[in-house]
Amino acid sequence: MNKGEETRQKIIAAAAPLFNKQGYAGCVIKDIMAATGLEKGGIYRHFESKEEIAAEAFDYAWMVAFAARRQGLEEIPDHIDRLKHHIARFVSRSSIPGGCPLLNTGVDSDNGNPILRERVRNALKGWQKMLRTILSDGITAGTIRDDIDVDKVVRVIISGLEGGMLVSRIEKNDEALRAAMEQLDMYLETRVRKISR
Repeated sequence: MNKGEETRQKIIAAAAPLFNKQGYAGCVIKDIMAATGLEKGGIYRHFESKEEIAAEAFDYAWMVAFAARRQGLEEIPDHIDRLKHHIARFVSRSSIPGGCPLLNTGVDSDNGNPILRERVRNALKGWQKMLRTILSDGITAGTIRDDIDVDKVVRVIISGLEGGMLVSRIEKNDEALRAAMEQLDMYLETRVRKISR
């Protein structure tokens, strides 16, 4: 990696928590300058616009958050236990300051930032694909019921976690998120896990 690319990555890493906490409108170039120690020209030497920085910062924040939530999944042989581990990591791990980048940027970009909105949509598709793969592999392995609607289970998991996160942020405690985790765990055990007879 050359010096220019190192500087670009430094800007992205410094800007990611700023955009995640403050949103697109709330994060100004002076905040990024303060976080990186670079002048405005030094930042815009590597990026054409604030929108480009925000898009790259979202991708970085999502990559960090998603990697933390996937950590250790492949080592868990039972697919329901994999899903429960993923949910627990979502609830207990804040890998990027400001909370879930998908929730934050999704809400922030809904009112007219098509570039960020597309990045959020792609991140969501990647998360859905990962959950679908676990569920499909579990059906093949016989740990997950073969009569479930895989897409519905994926929606229930993501909606439960993101909804719990939103309410917890509003209430400034983690009770709603922990309640969502309990409900999702029970749902996975009673409606999704294949019971051996």
